Amino acid sequence: MITFEHVAAKDVDAIFNRIDKQWMLISATDGEHTNTMTASWGAMGILWHKPVAICFIRPQRYTYEFTEREERMTLSFLGEEYRKALSYCGTHSGRDEDKIANAGLSVAFTESDTPAIAQARLVLECKKLYVSDLKAENFLDQAIIDRWYPEKDFHRAYIMQIEKAYIKE
Repeated sequence: MITFEHVAAKDVDAIFNRIDKQWMLISATDGEHTNTMTASWGAMGILWHKPVAICFIRPQRYTYEFTEREERMTLSFLGEEYRKALSYCGTHSGRDEDKIANAGLSVAFTESDTPAIAQARLVLECKKLYVSDLKAENFLDQAIIDRWYPEKDFHRAYIMQIEKAYIKE
């Protein structure tokens, strides 16, 4: 008889840890400027027989303007040594400063000319497939709205095909 050990869903694969605990930077460009933001919410899997990533961005974030305008963006995962830079990028706005440089980071571009964070260990280059705004009437658990959306500033969800993955050892 095979016996199985019970583990938490978040412990099944390293990707849960990467998003939730290590965080990621979502980066996009308008051709002239590049912006990035820290995110700790997201998902990855298979949808429409494609490898996909799902990220969530609130409309008031400066990065939202870039991700709305552009077809592609990157998700950059950095090592723990960049925790302060990740925190910085999550608490400062690119509207007011060059937060990438001020965080001690730099931009590199993929073959498709999509910006990524040069210091990343893993970069996923993604192409938007579907976008949808989260809506109050679709939440089945009101406690989520009460906790995460007291001002009703719901995220926009982006479902993106992961076109390329770049790993730095």
